[in-house]
Amino acid sequence: MGSVRARVSRSFMGRFQHPAQVVVTGFLLAILAGTALLSLPASTDSGEPARFLDALFTATSAVCVTGLVAVDTGTHWSTFGHVVIAALMQVGGLGIMTLATLFAVVVSRRVGLRAKLAVQAETKQLRLTDVRRLVRNVVIFSLVCEAIATVVLGVRFMTEYGQPAGRAFYWGAFHAVSAFNNAGFALWPDSLTRYAGDPWICLTAAIAVIVGGLGFPVVFELARGWRRPAAWSILTRVTLGMTAVLLAVGTTILTLSEWSNARTLGALSSGDRLMAGFFAAVMPRSGGFNTVDTGQMRPESLLVTDVLMFIGGGSAGTAGGIKVTTFGLLAFVIWAELRGETRVNVGHRRLPEGTQRQAVAIALMAVGFVVTATFALLVMTEHSLDRVLFEVISAFATVGLSTGITADLPTAGHALLVALMFVGRIGPLTLGTALALRERTRRYELPEERPIVG
Repeated sequence: MGSVRARVSRSFMGRFQHPAQVVVTGFLLAILAGTALLSLPASTDSGEPARFLDALFTATSAVCVTGLVAVDTGTHWSTFGHVVIAALMQVGGLGIMTLATLFAVVVSRRVGLRAKLAVQAETKQLRLTDVRRLVRNVVIFSLVCEAIATVVLGVRFMTEYGQPAGRAFYWGAFHAVSAFNNAGFALWPDSLTRYAGDPWICLTAAIAVIVGGLGFPVVFELARGWRRPAAWSILTRVTLGMTAVLLAVGTTILTLSEWSNARTLGALSSGDRLMAGFFAAVMPRSGGFNTVDTGQMRPESLLVTDVLMFIGGGSAGTAGGIKVTTFGLLAFVIWAELRGETRVNVGHRRLPEGTQRQAVAIALMAVGFVVTATFALLVMTEHSLDRVLFEVISAFATVGLSTGITADLPTAGHALLVALMFVGRIGPLTLGTALALRERTRRYELPEERPIVG
């Protein structure tokens, strides 16, 4: 029997010539499984089977930890449906290949090289050693963070809002999983707007989003060497530096821009305005919650949010976007070019040319996806450019914020957002690599020619 399973496993894995193909297939299978479960009558509050497109849209949004919804999460889906959505968020946040490797370790107590490569592709680890410990640490860290957030939120719902213990901790667990995995699903149609003045709920959700969005490699490196910043890797330095800058700049601009807007921050007290401004700057990292009506924000605020969503959070974390690492490395590339330097240095480390090309490729591919999808949605609908662009970036960067047009989109528009969420979660470069039949190595060099640039 063991030899039969081994032959089946080798046959299955042999069909995939690159680990990225396994990642893509894993996410597709999770989405299909989620769609099937959400299509069951038990998943809806009415007891009637959900429309296939609604089930597919919700499953994709949950697995891709986006948070965009075509139907109201709290009222359309039953308790069973909520559990399915939470499980899909957890699977999407941890990563299909991370979970698959964990199961392989439990069952066989050993991991093959191909499985290690698959986990490397999913978690962006630079080494293949000790994958079992990596997976264990990722799972334990995620569950501990979610448990802490669940306790804080559950106690708050129970003591401050008078909810029974069961319902309070049910709400707490759902939103803790949603926050840490940067999914943005909420059980209320106005997200967390009703709790805009509650620091226990807002700050707990914001901290969970930030921690989950930093990326597991950064968190683990900080845990090992937080006292020795000089020894931090480029990844940790760029991620922490860019995260701090983007949070500070985003909070300042969004707070000032919306301060006098009576339909958003203007309706709150001064202290609550500051907290809501910070919350609005955190959520575009891929969090997806909102404590003010995003559709009522001023155009300049929507533009700033577009930029923050497009950049996203840290690599190998639960956040989406092109990642702060990519954005930060491109900034160093531009700075080196402006100074006329032939090498790009970050601190006391030199940035490899291959990494520079990868950053440029990811950014340009992302721009291409966003522009193409925006044009398509403008043709399909009569919504304005700023709202369509916001919706497209939110889907591609797996954020989940919306100006309120998601449910009004036609069937083709929903299908387009499904594709955007999928591509945005696995990454443009991962998708391109997975679709490639094989890697080609050029065995010769062509003569060099320098064209005029600019």
